[in-house]
Amino acid sequence: MASSRDRQRKLARAKLDRQMARRAASARRRRQIQAGVGAALALALIVLGSVWALGGFDREPSPAAAPEICAWTPQDAASNSSLKDVGMPSTTGLPTTGTRPMTITTNQGSPVTVDLDLANAPCAGASFAHLAGRSFYDNTTCHEITADGALRCGDPSGTGTGGPTYTFTSENVPSAPAPEPTPSASPAAGQPPLYPAGTVALIGSAPGANGSQFLIFLKDFNPTAPTYPIVGKVSAGLDVIQKIGTTELVDNGSGEKVKPKTDVVIQSLTVGEPATDAPPAAPPATTTPTATPTAAGQS
Repeated sequence: MASSRDRQRKLARAKLDRQMARRAASARRRRQIQAGVGAALALALIVLGSVWALGGFDREPSPAAAPEICAWTPQDAASNSSLKDVGMPSTTGLPTTGTRPMTITTNQGSPVTVDLDLANAPCAGASFAHLAGRSFYDNTTCHEITADGALRCGDPSGTGTGGPTYTFTSENVPSAPAPEPTPSASPAAGQPPLYPAGTVALIGSAPGANGSQFLIFLKDFNPTAPTYPIVGKVSAGLDVIQKIGTTELVDNGSGEKVKPKTDVVIQSLTVGEPATDAPPAAPPATTTPTATPTAAGQS
């Protein structure tokens, strides 16, 4: 019996030793795993610290929003049936240097070419391009020769009250001439005209509220209080415009003898791509306080 008990004790002892050995091995594995994880974390921290020190976590700057060059003021077509809705031009990404060719083909002779001044009147250039791209001016009538000596065009209604469903402010109104030293002297004496023959300018429903209507000056015009924003000049075909200026004028239906007896029809008006090699434009003129333009029924 004693030897049987001894064997049982030996077997129990051996079992305990095996359990202890397994526990010890398991503890060693845990320590090894923990040591490995700790080393990996330490290495990761070192790498992350290096990346941070080198600026790897600096946030990329957000691209700046393109500045809005032009602001278009909506107009209510419901209150003016002469307005034509063709949307609005873009407010960003507009060309602001050089010139842009505008070609006006009428029923009165060879086409008239205008160089739009993008440096001094970029919004006017953008508006002309937008409207021309939607055939806004095609088959419209130049309905007036103004008292200021300019052919007035750009109103699809032919009434002087039409335009698109937006307006925009004036950009390039010439400065008023300096006063002469004596009251008897002409205000234009010794000074170049503010609006030389061939000048293209906008005419709005009120100064600073421009739409589609424009003037092409048949002769030099030098007012004491300029109000028309200059948008370009005729580079070819001024003789055609001046010939139109000699036509007989008739009543426009409102008691004013300003309408050409023979209809002057714009068959098409197109705007080309901006010129990439155009010389720098002259600095913009300083806008002066405006007065009501002399032409009647402006829009």
